[in-house]
Amino acid sequence: MAQTVEFRSNGNMASGYLATPSSGSGPGVLVIQEWWGLDSGIKEMADRLAIAGFVALAPDLYHGELAAHDEMDKASHLMQSLPPDRAGRDMSGAVDYLSSHAAVTSKGIGVVGFCMGGMLSWVLACTRPDKINAVVAFYGYPQGEAEPDWSQLDASVQGHMAENDDFFGPDGARALESKLQGMGKDVSLTVHAGTGHAFMGPHNALGTLNADVAAKVWPQAVSFLKENVT
Repeated sequence: MAQTVEFRSNGNMASGYLATPSSGSGPGVLVIQEWWGLDSGIKEMADRLAIAGFVALAPDLYHGELAAHDEMDKASHLMQSLPPDRAGRDMSGAVDYLSSHAAVTSKGIGVVGFCMGGMLSWVLACTRPDKINAVVAFYGYPQGEAEPDWSQLDASVQGHMAENDDFFGPDGARALESKLQGMGKDVSLTVHAGTGHAFMGPHNALGTLNADVAAKVWPQAVSFLKENVT
């Protein structure tokens, strides 16, 4: 079952797409959007998590705005103009909403993010270590000034990066993994050979969908979440 829900965001309201498993309850997982917005691909990922037994919430960080999959300039503009403080409040509000939802059986919350959402999932884990205990980041990670206070990272992280990626390069991913492991963090990143950015995207907007890798990686992500979202 899926529905649009509203939740409080630091005195304001935000909304999102909530998918609930057929059992009616399960561990809570947030799904953080790509630069397109809360589109069909992100909703499909939330639905797939619900099929796997999770209560999945995808917050709408663009507040109703959406770029079509052939509108890369608009998507870039939406991402660049997204107020970081508002996005942070909305994601934190989504954490609170999900963790207190009657259908959620876990004390902690997992986060799955793609592209921009992959990057934001790391940031959220550092700002809400009280609740986030697992992150699966797809082809996205913070770089440069966007890097959070890594000392606050308490979640286990599984990352899936692309070998051919002009947005979030594999060398940067490997360097980040090495740095965080050196800090004693539970972080494991895999650079998938022959893949391009957005290789999981069911919309195939960039022509980089790799169905074989996606079919292999998704069960790994689900197993990781089941093990760590408790």
